[in-house]
Amino acid sequence: MATGEDLRFVAIEIAWRMWGLPYIWAGNDAVAGFDCSGMQVEILQSVGILPDGDWSASMLWGRFVEYEIQQPKPGALIFWSTPQGHVRHVEMCIGDGLSIGASGGGRRIKTREDAILNNAFVKIRPVIGRGIIKGYLDPFKEMTS
Repeated sequence: MATGEDLRFVAIEIAWRMWGLPYIWAGNDAVAGFDCSGMQVEILQSVGILPDGDWSASMLWGRFVEYEIQQPKPGALIFWSTPQGHVRHVEMCIGDGLSIGASGGGRRIKTREDAILNNAFVKIRPVIGRGIIKGYLDPFKEMTS
């Protein structure tokens, strides 16, 4: 049986394979596109960590908040927040200060054409310098606790 650490690296490999797919608001499909939480949910469901269902970024925060870690670790989820502390975005840490996630347009991106016009797709970006970091949660820690 696969361990949490084995599944961590499978999840990262799945995330890399999504690089370049379009960002679509409320998207949860590798063909049509993903939004930030839709991508992370697909990855976690693919490795058996989340049950089926529709999970928002704030729901993911609530689901894994007990597995908060102080420093980013590959496979951990990173959450950004509004100034009021509300979760606004989620991506997966891939190491070396980088994360991968679907971003680039918010609610107005509803079609592939919208995504192309707004540079909205699954991207790799530095973690730091992109807003208020709410925290890092490690969903794989649950399997090793």
